[in-house]
Amino acid sequence: MDNRNLLLAVLLSGLLILGWDVGMRYFYPEAALSTQAMPTDPAADGSIPGAAPAVDAGSLGGEAAAARKVDLAAELASANRVAIDTPRVAGSINLVGARIDDIVLKDYRETAAKDSGPVRLFAPEGTPGQYFAEFGFVAGGVRQPSTAVWQADGAKLTPETPVTLTRTDAAGVTYAIRFAVDQNYMITATQTANNAGAAAAIIQPFALIKRTDRFATIDQWIAHSGPVGVFAGTLWDPHSYDELAELGSEKPEGKASWLGFTDQYWLSALVPGKGETDSASFRSLGDNLFRSDLLYAATTVPAGGSLTQSTRLYAGAKDSQILDLYEDSGITNFGLAISWGWFAVVEKPILWLLRTLNGLVGNFGLAIILLTVIIRGLMFPIAQKGFASMASMKAVQPKMKEIQERFKDDKQRQQQEIMKLYKDEKVNPLSGCLPMLIQIPVFFALYKVLVLAIEMRHEPFILWIKDLSAPDPAHILNLFGVLPYDVPGFLAIGPLAVLLGITMWLTFRLNPTAMDPVQKQMFAIMPWILMFVMAPFAAGLLLYWVTSNILTVAQQSYLYSKHPQLKAAKAKAGEAAPGGKAKG
Repeated sequence: MDNRNLLLAVLLSGLLILGWDVGMRYFYPEAALSTQAMPTDPAADGSIPGAAPAVDAGSLGGEAAAARKVDLAAELASANRVAIDTPRVAGSINLVGARIDDIVLKDYRETAAKDSGPVRLFAPEGTPGQYFAEFGFVAGGVRQPSTAVWQADGAKLTPETPVTLTRTDAAGVTYAIRFAVDQNYMITATQTANNAGAAAAIIQPFALIKRTDRFATIDQWIAHSGPVGVFAGTLWDPHSYDELAELGSEKPEGKASWLGFTDQYWLSALVPGKGETDSASFRSLGDNLFRSDLLYAATTVPAGGSLTQSTRLYAGAKDSQILDLYEDSGITNFGLAISWGWFAVVEKPILWLLRTLNGLVGNFGLAIILLTVIIRGLMFPIAQKGFASMASMKAVQPKMKEIQERFKDDKQRQQQEIMKLYKDEKVNPLSGCLPMLIQIPVFFALYKVLVLAIEMRHEPFILWIKDLSAPDPAHILNLFGVLPYDVPGFLAIGPLAVLLGITMWLTFRLNPTAMDPVQKQMFAIMPWILMFVMAPFAAGLLLYWVTSNILTVAQQSYLYSKHPQLKAAKAKAGEAAPGGKAKG
């Protein structure tokens, strides 16, 4: 019977490993850029041939036609562009449609390679990674053509030189969009409509962000990826892209403070200005395309009159220090774009300490080790108190068993006598649980900080570990790259994963609880199963777990030596298990 249970456990563990590998391949597929092209010369009416026509307004509507495939390099080489250049951002504004569809982040590389190009956040419509923001107007209930070509009064947008785009429609209304950018990732678009026509015009400024989810990070319970915003002062992030696709559209309740799309490390968000909004919503467009819409209330602009509306666009990294600066300047809960969750009050100080340690030692891996040691040290008195409580409970175990045996037929009297024993011996059975409960949020917060912190991205540690945010690249089964073949994903075990398995096995051996044979067998193989499951995690997380396990072994060994009752219980448990030996 025991052998059958063990065989079943091994089979289930194998299925877990294979399932994990299949899941990782599904959620992190390899992708390559397309190389088809699209004409960009404007027609006589100022629009681009073959592009989608204007659509009815409503909530800015859906898409009238699919965009043609374009080549990224050819599109960015178009003459219809105004360059963007700031300390953190480079790119360009597309004069066709007044779109910001070319943004790269200077501070971050696509890969850990030193010659890698910068991270591309925005890309033009029709490219495989299309992702852009558009600013425009709805006039008379009809969205103005996104194919119209605007005129620019400057060649480059910088923090010192704003750029204004203008165009005039057939009714004599002149539209203008003034773009200004700061030193970080915020672009301010001031939209103006001057009515020089003979009749009044009903005009609504709008802004939108449109993107594909093909290159989006996976939506996790610990780090959201997908539509996000703050409405009525509350964070709104209930849906993944798949869920939004099923719903079709979503209009959160309450006034929008900001809305857009988030990835693990990147954010695009529209921040409404002071004008009254008609709608702020999210929409699935099909074909893995999604849009966040910000439509302002309709305003009647009389002949000779004008209206002005400003909107800000954040397009950049989820650096908590930068997001908090914008929040301090008035953007409600902007820092919640990072998925801090319930334990933000613990996570933010941990992140600050991690940054500080990294600044002192100049190595992010060493900073993780030092941070784990410091937090373990701070938690040690709590762990010590928990062990003391466990020791007290062990001391009264003989008397408890005597009471249980004496009153085995009278459960009520049994409980009364046990409670009296606790009171006489000054033992609190819950005091051993409380220290553990206190530690859980702290260690969970430490783990979450390492997942969310953009500071760990592409940071090296030692020797072969060049990127702590990526899995361990060394694989034992091909002798660390010496043998000329790639190791299958579920067998791609590196040194850090092996260390994790060994240290986890050591922590399991410290468990003083007597186990039946099946439990013992499960505990014997569990560390090695977890070794396979956790191997694809970021190297920085494995480094944290290994360090934490080593400290746990050291802490438990020390506390056992200080509490003979627990050491004896552990030895007794080893003797009680079939084939077990007492370990001193």
